[in-house]
Amino acid sequence: MAWNVWLTAAVVTPWLILLCRYDWRERRLPNLLTLGGAACILVWRLGWGGVPSFLDGLAGAVVCAVFLLVPLLVRAAGAGDVKMLFACGAVTGLGTVLEFLLFTSLSGLAVVVLMLLTHHADGARLKHYFRSLFDWRYDRAAGKAALPPKSSERVRVPFGLAIASGLWLTLIFKGFHLI
Repeated sequence: MAWNVWLTAAVVTPWLILLCRYDWRERRLPNLLTLGGAACILVWRLGWGGVPSFLDGLAGAVVCAVFLLVPLLVRAAGAGDVKMLFACGAVTGLGTVLEFLLFTSLSGLAVVVLMLLTHHADGARLKHYFRSLFDWRYDRAAGKAALPPKSSERVRVPFGLAIASGLWLTLIFKGFHLI
């Protein structure tokens, strides 16, 4: 049934590219693309595999959304990221949701490291947190006052890139029967 996985990858790739482009340029993910994509995916699963496939996609989507719920509440993730993760969880389904979340997390780490190395992101906040944890001589109040504002583009990471990479990796591994 690998052809089904490759068909899914071919269908979702333009959507993922569009989402990544929005997230990179504007640091936001439009509801029309995230929620609309989730609705299309769930309807497609219902039409293609019936109610069991629909429920599998819905369960995978809910698990993925819950995964980012705590970071959303502490403002470490945006609502668009949660909605995109929900939609991508609907693509993978419950059977491979853990692999998808693992690939997404590792991709997120790679995106952050690459952005720091290419100076597309400001590492001041990360440096402040590490110094607060490990350097007892560090003046936390002065360090916190010197941080760039959270709304600055240089401190916001486009996590949609990591979500898309995680979905692609999951589909590739599933297509080659490695998961």
